[in-house]
Amino acid sequence: MNVYEEVRAFYRSFRGEKRIIGRSRLGRELYAVRIGRGEPCGISQYAIHAREWVCALLALEHARRGVPRGSVWLVPLVNPDGALLCTEGLSSVPEGERKGLAALNGGEDFSLWKANAAGVDLNVNFDARWGTGKKNVRAPAPENYIGTAPLSEPESAALALFTLDVRPDFTVSWHTKGEEIYWAFHQPLVRARRDRMRARLLSRSTGYPLAAARGSAGGYKDWCIEALKLSAFTVEAGRESLPHPLGRKELGDLLVKNLDALVHLTEGWK
Repeated sequence: MNVYEEVRAFYRSFRGEKRIIGRSRLGRELYAVRIGRGEPCGISQYAIHAREWVCALLALEHARRGVPRGSVWLVPLVNPDGALLCTEGLSSVPEGERKGLAALNGGEDFSLWKANAAGVDLNVNFDARWGTGKKNVRAPAPENYIGTAPLSEPESAALALFTLDVRPDFTVSWHTKGEEIYWAFHQPLVRARRDRMRARLLSRSTGYPLAAARGSAGGYKDWCIEALKLSAFTVEAGRESLPHPLGRKELGDLLVKNLDALVHLTEGWK
């Protein structure tokens, strides 16, 4: 069972509130499930980068763990097409698209691919100083391509619309790797103090230090902070010494430090 099938099977068996929030570039469903009840309410999204697909398995463990206070919508696999390219290769895409993708990738080994099936990096496709990131590129690529416009991709557009509909108190984005937490994006001082205090709840839970993502723009976290004025966090899970892409055998290592992160964030929320 591949990672998308695993997420789909979990979604179908989930007994709580759930939604299909959209579809990927290749038509795969994007799933969301809600754990807990009441406030604070958050959105926790995973595997927006293809090679970080192991975060989808972390999402399923977060769903099983639950939260004792408040509620969190989990979006386990924002980039299913990219995740399957990374894990299953070109057999996961329509035959007519394989030659172009192989040329774009420089070969048939997609294990380090980050983008979606159109070569857009979904985490630089949001309307938060879009196109100003230090590593941004302007043509389809395995990573860092910003797309033709903010939210040009069905996956990022679906996540944005879902966020606007839920209007959460916070968002958390799960990535690999590096064991640090990003929490800032040009917010004014008052909100920066608030967000740093809340980020420390995640830091105490995981043991990861707070850090600055210098030179980045257009990310989901960035959009949540700047456009929606939310507290929003990116957690880079997994030891830096682990090679990309992290896989199933590294999941246990991720769970040791990250399994209770949403529990402690919602319990300590102010």
